[in-house]
Amino acid sequence: MIHPDRVVVGRRRLRREILVRRHEQEVRLQRVDVQRAELHRRFPTTAYLRQHARSHVPSFAFEYMDGGAGGDGGIARNWNAFDAIELVPRYGVTTTLPAVDIELFGRRYSAPIGIAPMGGPSIVWPGADQYLAAAAQRARVPYVLGLVGGMMVEHAAEIAPDVLWFQLYRCFRNEHAIGFDLLRRAQAAGVHVLVLTADVPVRTTRPREVVAGITSPFQPDLRMFAAILRSPGYLQSLWKHGQPRFGNLKPYAGDTADVNEVAAFVRREMAGAFTWEEIGRYRERWKAPLVVKGLLHPADAERCVSLGVDGIIISNHGGRQVEGLPPAIDVLPAIARAVGGRATVMVDSGIRSGLDVVRAVALGADAAFAGKAFLWGLGALGGEGPLHVIDLMIDEMRAAFGQIGARRPAQARSVVIRHPGALHF
Repeated sequence: MIHPDRVVVGRRRLRREILVRRHEQEVRLQRVDVQRAELHRRFPTTAYLRQHARSHVPSFAFEYMDGGAGGDGGIARNWNAFDAIELVPRYGVTTTLPAVDIELFGRRYSAPIGIAPMGGPSIVWPGADQYLAAAAQRARVPYVLGLVGGMMVEHAAEIAPDVLWFQLYRCFRNEHAIGFDLLRRAQAAGVHVLVLTADVPVRTTRPREVVAGITSPFQPDLRMFAAILRSPGYLQSLWKHGQPRFGNLKPYAGDTADVNEVAAFVRREMAGAFTWEEIGRYRERWKAPLVVKGLLHPADAERCVSLGVDGIIISNHGGRQVEGLPPAIDVLPAIARAVGGRATVMVDSGIRSGLDVVRAVALGADAAFAGKAFLWGLGALGGEGPLHVIDLMIDEMRAAFGQIGARRPAQARSVVIRHPGALHF
């Protein structure tokens, strides 16, 4: 029989332990709030992250994250197109910052912003894929793992099980044997959305990368090694995570293949853009939501819908393919009119802020995806960068939605908009 005094002592000890744990949790949360406030003071917009990244990472890493095709004209056009869009506010509607959570393909996300698929983000900061996935999971925003990123889809599913999407390029050899096997692996890992990229029919050159030494085969020179040694945070992360690699494709190239051998294998296996017939075959095999990324014409969006595609990401590949393409935001309204309501309409290319996301939503997008902004965050802050970018964008979204009188994101579509660059087909 347990003595009553022991019961009382045990209860008191349990209460003390609970109080101690609560206090420790409060201290941790206060510490996080202080750190978050300090980051917002130092880096109040992604432009500040970009500026700091230039001197925080090796020069080749910055050129890789920041450059595009040709003379960067496509990047500038994307940014200028967003900056030209004006939203006319309506007052007397909101008194508090509005909620910005949304639903995409039956899942709830905290905001209409996602992390776009990127090739080789670990060149910008070693271990980037893991940091991006962890930030997206913590913030509850979509994370699109790129096929030519550095992390296997199975590992990504462990880090970001609730928000993981997966992007594929066209691996056409042997009747898409590798592509269909990657589809199988994605399905087994629990990927929620499969994204087929359509806007890379040919390979192009990005001059800033070439001059900086990002070539294939990759042959780092003394200048690049010296730049790494001058960036201690980058060097530490490189020591921890190792050299960037093609995680998802390495198993097909052979266990003994080095980075350059895998890169050569990828060049042989991956070429051209998906044909409509091929998209139909992926649609037959993939049982979850399917998205096609990289469209700029309403007729192509219509064709996707006719094949049973669930969503469209309007994109000019962030200005990294051909700089003479129209800004994705300028073709968004026409595509939204064509297929909105029958498919989920999303956009990337040029998203730098929460205000840009609000502009996209007001013009008909269900969500927007950013790439460079997250690379700037990695370059400036390492592993802390992606979550800070999400925090910034959500704060900016809430302020912008509230300013124009939208209590929910979808209400932004009723505001008056001046969009001088809008294309009419």
